[in-house]
Amino acid sequence: MGLHGIIAWIVIGTLAGWLAGKLMRGGGFGFVGDVVVGIIGAFIGGWLAGVLHISIGTGLIASVITATVGAVILVFIVRMVKRD
Repeated sequence: MGLHGIIAWIVIGTLAGWLAGKLMRGGGFGFVGDVVVGIIGAFIGGWLAGVLHISIGTGLIASVITATVGAVILVFIVRMVKRD
């Protein structure tokens, strides 16, 4: 993977993590946390889309949507586990 691929992961991860933080009440996890949540969310969203045979297309917007869905699921699970 080249430098462009790494930058794309960071940009998509940041956007997805930030969007997940906005969609799920309570805010995000900070810049680094949002990037990590977004990147892990991208894996979860991609895996889930493959299992469910869902394809919303290709490109940046589709990647951000898929990563955001995965990040929202991840934030939901983390909050359920961290619940006081």
